[in-house]
Amino acid sequence: MEIQLNGAPHQIRSAQLVADLIADLSLMDKAIAVAVNRQIIPRSCWADHALQANDKVDVVRAIGGG
Repeated sequence: MEIQLNGAPHQIRSAQLVADLIADLSLMDKAIAVAVNRQIIPRSCWADHALQANDKVDVVRAIGGG
């Protein structure tokens, strides 16, 4: 199944959870935010939120600086 990940096509397993996607991207221990179809998904909901075909997923990493 295909989603849009940060604006680019990305293949995932059918009914994959946000938590699975983040783990597959090796970002589980990173300071990130995830939005699906422009709606922020709280980290506490990642294990419950199943992705659907054509979802638009944005993953944003926090970067320190000043």
